[in-house]
Amino acid sequence: MTSKEMSSGKSFSIKNVGWKHSAGTRYVLFLCLAVLFYVSLAPKLLPERYNIQVGTRSEKEIRAPMQIPNNKATLKAQEQEAERVQPIYTIMSVPNENLVVSILDRIDRLNQDDQVSREDKISIYRLEIPQRSKDFIQNFVNANRGSGNYPDKLLDEMLKITSQQTYKIPEETFIKIPRLTSDDIAGMKPVAREIVSRLTNDQIVEAQAARAKVAELVSASSLNQRTAREVVQELSKLAITANKFYDEEATKEAKVQARENTQTVYIKQGDLLVAKGQLITEDLYNLLDDNGLLKNEVNYWPQLGLLMLSLLLALGLLLFIRQSEPGKFRYNNSQLLMLVLIFIITITSMHLAGILQSNERPYIGYVAPVAIGATLVSLLLDMMLAYFCAILFSILASVILNVHQGQMFDFTFGFFALVVSIVAIFTIHRASQRSTLLKGGIMVCLFGSLSVLIIALISSGQWNQVHTLYSICFAFAGGLLTAILAIGLMPFFEVTFGILSALKLVELSNPNHPLLRKLLTETPGTYHHSVMVGNLSEAAAEAIGADGLLCRVGSYYHDIGKTKRPSYFIENQNNMENPHDSLDPKMSKSIIVAHARDGVEMLKEYKIPKPIRDIAEQHHGTTFLQFFYHKALRLAEEQGKEPDFTEEDFRYPGPKAQSKESAVIGIADSVEAAVRSLRNPTVEQVESMIEKIIKSRLDDHQFNECDLTMKELDIVAKTLKESVMGIFHSRIEYPEEIKKNKTNEDAKRSGK
Repeated sequence: MTSKEMSSGKSFSIKNVGWKHSAGTRYVLFLCLAVLFYVSLAPKLLPERYNIQVGTRSEKEIRAPMQIPNNKATLKAQEQEAERVQPIYTIMSVPNENLVVSILDRIDRLNQDDQVSREDKISIYRLEIPQRSKDFIQNFVNANRGSGNYPDKLLDEMLKITSQQTYKIPEETFIKIPRLTSDDIAGMKPVAREIVSRLTNDQIVEAQAARAKVAELVSASSLNQRTAREVVQELSKLAITANKFYDEEATKEAKVQARENTQTVYIKQGDLLVAKGQLITEDLYNLLDDNGLLKNEVNYWPQLGLLMLSLLLALGLLLFIRQSEPGKFRYNNSQLLMLVLIFIITITSMHLAGILQSNERPYIGYVAPVAIGATLVSLLLDMMLAYFCAILFSILASVILNVHQGQMFDFTFGFFALVVSIVAIFTIHRASQRSTLLKGGIMVCLFGSLSVLIIALISSGQWNQVHTLYSICFAFAGGLLTAILAIGLMPFFEVTFGILSALKLVELSNPNHPLLRKLLTETPGTYHHSVMVGNLSEAAAEAIGADGLLCRVGSYYHDIGKTKRPSYFIENQNNMENPHDSLDPKMSKSIIVAHARDGVEMLKEYKIPKPIRDIAEQHHGTTFLQFFYHKALRLAEEQGKEPDFTEEDFRYPGPKAQSKESAVIGIADSVEAAVRSLRNPTVEQVESMIEKIIKSRLDDHQFNECDLTMKELDIVAKTLKESVMGIFHSRIEYPEEIKKNKTNEDAKRSGK
């Protein structure tokens, strides 16, 4: 099945054969483009290497060819950042108030047990209360170990610190505890809970400091009984433990993060590394060696970086082209080869200007016709692609035309290249005459000079008036050179790559072209029909984003084959009998369908570009000649013979429309002929006729090999209706007119 290739706003069909549509060839071309970028940028971006040794003196000044890391300074900065990290502490939420309440509950139960003597109670309290404190901490540690709430190492640290800070209850407290009654203990619980909770809500590193506040809080409490107050005070001190612990692991991790987050210290591009005559120390030698500036060891990192940059530029161009029409690749390999050639021409022109440059005369770089690439891409391929290429050309210009040792890119040239490229695209992308290229070149001259003046004024400290004047003159000359190259190269690309540019289309639309003159003089009816089809198809094509100019010019030539037998086509049969009335239907069919083939042969003879030949060949597709088919059936029936033919014998040979433009012209061709055949067409008749023609072709699968969508067909129908109304306005009766005419007729009939 044939496939269609769109020519960047100048779409036309190409058979899907040969290298033009090979995916492998396509990627080889982009690889060649990446190689071109690498070769063109290498002289400027790959650093010079030096043959020096430790203990010798440098024979030349060495500057950083690019931004390079200063490892020694970076390590120092990392250690400084690590030292700034403060110790990290973790707060553990230990419910110490539960400990003091549980101890009081135990005291209450034991004091009420009359079976235990007072001395035994004192002994039990002396052993059990401190142990309860230890068990409480141990249970907390066991409950949290392995849970992920706290690191196990931090829990071990807690056990160690709390054991070191354990409070020792005085002996006399144990003697007083058995005196407490249940009522005393009931009043002690809320006081003890509040004191412990209040103090442990604060961050406690040293428990002794928090315990010092207990006595004051007990004194301020509601407890009046002296023994109860003393016992609450001692038990609260026992329950209070440290809850803020130094997290060694977290602190170490924070220091590691601080080192990792420290920005690398760089030596800026162009900074002096070694002065001329300076003694090469071990540190200097290592610095040069680490950054591949010595000849003793080959450093492939710069080459890798440049290779990646080249591949990135080529890949960016590839992705931009692929995304411009999702689902298919927009250009065939012939067009991609042309794009590569445009890049070669543009880059070569930059290098030629760069050869004449020097540190004292950097302004010579402005004479490079950097806008020639964007100009050619805009004229031969597509405006949006030209804008993207303008960005690439500005990047390349900022490197190739850079004469400063201390910087990788000189964006004065990059800015200049971007300005002139965009101006060139804007002024010539709709160029319809060769003189427009010269006008575009003048605009490039003016805006290029203006951009140079702007740069000079902004950087007045670095520019003098003489340099500024020279820069403006060279920029102006570069614009003229761009126009000259564009005018000279356009015919080469059009002929070599078969490109049908807008300039070429306008030339072909000239009525003085031999074929159009032949069409006008020999078949005036067909000529008028072709002009009408051109008007209709151009409007419809532009409405769906197709190439309207190609449709107009293609329409002029689509019926050129009718000039071989003009009288056999109805639009040329003025005041004469129709010769088909006396011809066999099969012969009539052969004559009618031959005009497409004859037209292609004539167009080839006059070297008309292939897109227009395709339109002449495809505008009828494989449509069915119903009139002659049914006429043949009637003749066979009258003669009493079985038909020795089929519907397929009465179809155009095709091929079907391969592009939107061919399909639109085919529809417009039928619509114009149908409207011309109506004596007094109405709006409803026109609408119905257009819909019927499109539906008939759709049902006949005439659009299967082009990418017209149903939505676009609706737009085509609407646009054709509007265009027909405009062109045949005087012939079409509108509803108001029909109503008025009917009223007049009724009045006449009634005798009024």
